[in-house]
Amino acid sequence: MHSLRQRLEARALEEGFSKLGICAPDAVPEGAGRLAEWLEKGRQGQMQWMQDRAEWRGSAATLWPQARSVIMLAEVYTPEADPRDVLNHPDHAAISVYAQGKDYHDLVKRRLKRLGRWLIEAEPCEIKVFVDTAPVMEKPLAQAAGLGWQGKHTNLLSRDLGNWFFLGAIFTTLDLPKDAKEISHCGTCTACLTVCPTDAFPAPYQLDARRCISYLTIEHKGPVDPELRPLMGNRIYGCDDCLAACPWNKFAQSARDIGYQPRVGAPLLAELAQLDDTAFRARFAGSPIKRIGRDRFVRNVLYAIGNSAEPQLRPVAVTLTQDPDDTVADAARWALAQLS
Repeated sequence: MHSLRQRLEARALEEGFSKLGICAPDAVPEGAGRLAEWLEKGRQGQMQWMQDRAEWRGSAATLWPQARSVIMLAEVYTPEADPRDVLNHPDHAAISVYAQGKDYHDLVKRRLKRLGRWLIEAEPCEIKVFVDTAPVMEKPLAQAAGLGWQGKHTNLLSRDLGNWFFLGAIFTTLDLPKDAKEISHCGTCTACLTVCPTDAFPAPYQLDARRCISYLTIEHKGPVDPELRPLMGNRIYGCDDCLAACPWNKFAQSARDIGYQPRVGAPLLAELAQLDDTAFRARFAGSPIKRIGRDRFVRNVLYAIGNSAEPQLRPVAVTLTQDPDDTVADAARWALAQLS
């Protein structure tokens, strides 16, 4: 098994992954307690699916009892420049780095399947692969596997990768050698906490999703709390502020897959606001952005227009006050009021 582990790691790097670690399926028993406390406080917002499958999320062993090892893999998507630069251009849209290229679900899963097939051929076994496609607590498992640790911003970060990387998991019936759990190396740093525009961290290592711009722009349905709208700035899909602020990024590696190269960019808000459903789907085909739908997307764009202080955008908002979607129309009226 030790020889197989070494060959597996070498193969993973050949496939394009940046780092591999292995843990037991029951390696994070404390995760269930933290999740239960988070849910009890209602910090999941409208993400009811977090509540519905809490038991599975709390224990990877419950998800698939036959599994004996969880192979965790990191794949970097490090941006070439500071993604916060676009915040200085309020008439342009700020879109999260991870959504700038092709959908990472597709890219990582293809790589996981290739690696999984190699493993089955090397040592007959059963496997299951996951990339945000099942109730798996990837970050605690990745920490248990030694890939990194959950920082004060609750995202995983690594001393040799920074925090710009995706996680994938291969569950297997093989009993592979396990890695030592990583410990926190955040020290006294609070850069990720103080940079948050909506104060979404009630305490270090805790996130209230209901105030997080990534949640508000992607998961939250309906109108956003008027108190939070001005704090969103021109961020229309996700937010990278806490990730970009992390000092460990000085050790980040460059993205290896050309699929992560930016193709969305920072479009003009006026241009995005005019997208109908057909144009929206065509423009963001193959992108994770497509899954939120045109209405939620344009709602976000209108909040950004309201925050832009650009009076030339008023006609765009005026047109959308008559939008068939009530939330879009409400956002358009709000934007007009802000520009006035």
